Amino acid sequence: MSYLVLARKYRPRNFTEMVGQEHVVQALTNALVQQRLHHAYLFTGTRGVGKTTVSRILAKSLNCQGADGQGGITAEPCGVCQACRDIDAGRFVDYTELDAASNRGVDEVQSLLEQAVYKPVQGRFKVFMIDEVHMLTNTAFNAMLKTLEEPPEYLKFVLATTDPQKVPVTVLSRCLQFNLRPMAPETVFEHLTQVLAAEQLSAEPQALRLLSRAARGSMRDALSLTDQAIAFGNGQLQEAGVRQMLGSVDRTHVLQLIRALTDGDGATVVGQVNALRLQGVSAAATLEDMAMLLQRMAVMQMVPGMAQDGDDPDTQGLADLAQAMPAEETQLLYSLCLHGRTELGLAPDEYAALTMVFLRLLAFKPPAGTAEKKSPRISLQPVTEVAAATSRPPSVPPAAVAQPRAEPAAQSPQVPTSAAQTSPVPTARPSTVPVSEPPPWEDLPDTADYASDDAADAFVASLPASVPAASGLRALPVREASDSARVDVPKAASSTPLQTTPEGDVWFGVVQGLLAQEAITALVRELALQSQLVARDADQWMLRIERESLNHAASRERLQTALATAGHGQVQLQIELGPVVDCPAKRLAIAAAAKMVAAQALIENDPMVQAMVRDFGARIVPGSLQVV
Repeated sequence: MSYLVLARKYRPRNFTEMVGQEHVVQALTNALVQQRLHHAYLFTGTRGVGKTTVSRILAKSLNCQGADGQGGITAEPCGVCQACRDIDAGRFVDYTELDAASNRGVDEVQSLLEQAVYKPVQGRFKVFMIDEVHMLTNTAFNAMLKTLEEPPEYLKFVLATTDPQKVPVTVLSRCLQFNLRPMAPETVFEHLTQVLAAEQLSAEPQALRLLSRAARGSMRDALSLTDQAIAFGNGQLQEAGVRQMLGSVDRTHVLQLIRALTDGDGATVVGQVNALRLQGVSAAATLEDMAMLLQRMAVMQMVPGMAQDGDDPDTQGLADLAQAMPAEETQLLYSLCLHGRTELGLAPDEYAALTMVFLRLLAFKPPAGTAEKKSPRISLQPVTEVAAATSRPPSVPPAAVAQPRAEPAAQSPQVPTSAAQTSPVPTARPSTVPVSEPPPWEDLPDTADYASDDAADAFVASLPASVPAASGLRALPVREASDSARVDVPKAASSTPLQTTPEGDVWFGVVQGLLAQEAITALVRELALQSQLVARDADQWMLRIERESLNHAASRERLQTALATAGHGQVQLQIELGPVVDCPAKRLAIAAAAKMVAAQALIENDPMVQAMVRDFGARIVPGSLQVV
């Protein structure tokens, strides 16, 4: 006797044997019990989830005669009567299956519909089952519309498709549609365990888990892979054999890769990728398994205890990694793994592409121990007035350096420190300033005009002590304002209040000169705007930043080159981490905020605006003001 594959041998014969489709089984069972039968059913879903199986069970339920030959329509077909046995064997004359993929023309559909005028020969109902119905031509669909809408009382249509979007809406509106879901890996695992127990075959749980995940929601694929694994393992299903058959990566390698990425160990990452190359493991499978583990880690980080699986031996290791890796790095690495799979085919070597995907995370991650190994602060004497005059850019007038506080209109717009730190927020006229931080790969807006606007400077200088500097401003979410109403200004690295310093005045003038000459862009501009000049001498300047991500050797060297080109000599920059209280970004943000306050006051005090508000109930839409 020839061997019958597991997918056909264990095909469900009734609704109780169906797994993973309880929502469809419940609806059809209730309809059969109450005898509220529709004339056309449409089953949709991916391959191997039971569309044809449900159709055959439904046909048996409609035509079952019972073991004694006296049965009627039932939700539990007996399986022993002539109709049930003939439908299972595929020889029931009143049950017709049409493969629309190979019979997609109007002639085949018309030939099928010609049989609709004849009553059933053996059964109670004629059942026309059209598989992959979306493959029919438009003419064929049009030919069956009338019969599909008003068929004879003894005729039932069952349509099945994997792509319901290609089925015309005129057909969809004539059918009851049921969407069969992909099987969950846990459901496939339980069913495979029962099948192998019935076959009296031993299997390791981890091997069945691999098969369940490789099936990707299809029970037929899972049973077919199980057949292949049984043949590969000579009747035994072991994890090592199944992993080798599937070409999937060992979880140990994936966990070691995640651990190395957590520790910032690039050497271990490259070594693990080389080991995968020697074993011939697919790079796409590596990224897929890593994305799966990272998803579980993200759930553990956000909802502890929800992703725990006591039967999985990797659960404890994942829990340790979830605690060791920051949540933002987990999300970044997950995104890199997803997008990295599309890059494998573009690279000349998929393992080189795999290495680049992992090293990309390390490129955006500060090396381990950087905070402890930062350069020590050097002790520098304050510069004299003459040295400051010789080191400033040509675009900054001498008064901006020699007298930083006497003429605020000639340099950066400043607010008294006491007002920036202690002033309460005014309640009569709240100001809304949309402040957004552009990504590092986009150029910041031209900020030279912020310091040169005399009206804004005069307004800031005349602000009373009750007006806050920056702490009282509310950032407007992007969804509340259109793009035309947004004012993009540099935002300080933290919410620390601005505390002006003499060195900050000099550094602000230098940065303004570089921005006016367009000598710095992207990350270099961000480094200059977010840093504070702490001390300097003729050939060495000390900058302080709060974000370690700005401290890149390439950005520092490009900033040194820009300073030398602007006439500041061969300056060597030293960068330290610490709180920043005076940086160009803070000053520009306060200047933009002051301009917005002035613009809002100008609009609200306009007589025409006040008349419209008084007479017509008009109002100023928050965030609609734009400072140009």
